[in-house]
Amino acid sequence: MNRWWVYQRERFPIFAHGMLIAAFSVSAMGFSSLLRKQTHLPPIAALAAGFASSLLFFLQLRITDEFKDQEDDARYRPYRPVPRGLVTLRELGVVGLGAAVIQLALALLVYPRLVIVLVGVWAYLALMTREFFVSRWLKRHPVVYMATHMLIMPCIDFYVTAFDWLVAGGGPPRGLAWFLSVSFFNGTVVEIGRKIRSPHDEEHGVETYSFLWGTRGASLAWLTAIALTAISSLFAATHIDFLTTDAIVLATLVLIAVVLAARYMQEPTTARAKAIEQMSGAWTLCMYLSLG
Repeated sequence: MNRWWVYQRERFPIFAHGMLIAAFSVSAMGFSSLLRKQTHLPPIAALAAGFASSLLFFLQLRITDEFKDQEDDARYRPYRPVPRGLVTLRELGVVGLGAAVIQLALALLVYPRLVIVLVGVWAYLALMTREFFVSRWLKRHPVVYMATHMLIMPCIDFYVTAFDWLVAGGGPPRGLAWFLSVSFFNGTVVEIGRKIRSPHDEEHGVETYSFLWGTRGASLAWLTAIALTAISSLFAATHIDFLTTDAIVLATLVLIAVVLAARYMQEPTTARAKAIEQMSGAWTLCMYLSLG
């Protein structure tokens, strides 16, 4: 059991991830409810099941990464749990399948028609695991690679919102697409932000965005993702009459992001790169809380 605790601490910190995923799932269901002109959240059972399903999806994403990256990890990152023998891919595969069984059980308990949407998300996740059968091509095109992998975010989001609108007996409410856009670009913000490093911290064989595009290019890409998230968020907010509040939150956060990016471009130290990664998480958390 201790080795699994070490694994989660290193690769899937449950408490740090849990807070963000809770905001993600509750916001998704809350936003869907507001679009349907409801003034209360879905039932606690639906909220809990949506959160648990989201958490398990993100765990499955981590596990699929372990499978996809096994060769690179063995070559360039032998300190990670799988190459150093802490856990095996077979064991992780069993955990991933167990998570799927729990997701299926939750869907059947809450509303059996949720299974249809769940299978759709699983299908996309399976394609991601196989790199859409064009692994080499995708790795030569990092922007396309990132975009195809970030699409899993709105897929998960769509499933979680279904715990509201589908259970209520309707279809996807008007305006939901903007929230799904927010989740796509939020994922992009986090993905770029966690792969911006100081030149001194770059590792041989590890393709970070700061390595691929340089400190300036990676910073501008991160700010572009921030801007696209903000635009999507404003459009989403208009559908629930949250525009003024959302605009104030966005203006404050965008200003902070610009300052952090400028400081990193000026002097790309470890601390300043870490500040961008931390801001990515804070940005995502605030985006979801401001909309749901």
